[in-house]
Amino acid sequence: IGTGPMPDQGMAHPLLTDAGGRPISALPGASTFDSALSFGLIRGGHVDVTVLGGLQVDAEGHLANWMIPGKMVPGMGGAMDLVSGAKRVIVAMQHAAKGKSKIVAKCSLPLTSTRPVSLVVTDMAVIGFPEGRATLLETAPGVSIAEVIAVTEAELFIPDTVPEMKI
Repeated sequence: IGTGPMPDQGMAHPLLTDAGGRPISALPGASTFDSALSFGLIRGGHVDVTVLGGLQVDAEGHLANWMIPGKMVPGMGGAMDLVSGAKRVIVAMQHAAKGKSKIVAKCSLPLTSTRPVSLVVTDMAVIGFPEGRATLLETAPGVSIAEVIAVTEAELFIPDTVPEMKI
């Protein structure tokens, strides 16, 4: 808790790493602990909010974020625990990649959790999942509702008023 940026070349401490084993620095007041305590915090429901990346989110808010077909990946790691254990889950990702929507009707990649996420924030929009359906909550500055709909595979519920993100 309280990690800082990657340390300068030659300044890394071998025992100060993130969950992926990459070197980190510590900010004033930081706390370090082992994986057992880390997973105890996550699985014990002690995390209020988590923000993580995603490969796909479907129309009901299900997340797929740990498998890239044809690539060697280490597995889902702690993402499954974070999505299942945090009180609120926010996914930050691109809205589309390689011409394909990442907000899909149904995930084609393995799900990270059966529990839906709370919110998706993309480069184009903010999407929530009240009552289990993808709802457009905000658009990015300069992005129209029609542009969001055009690059979103999942059907979006569009409220009467959709404000622009305040950045």
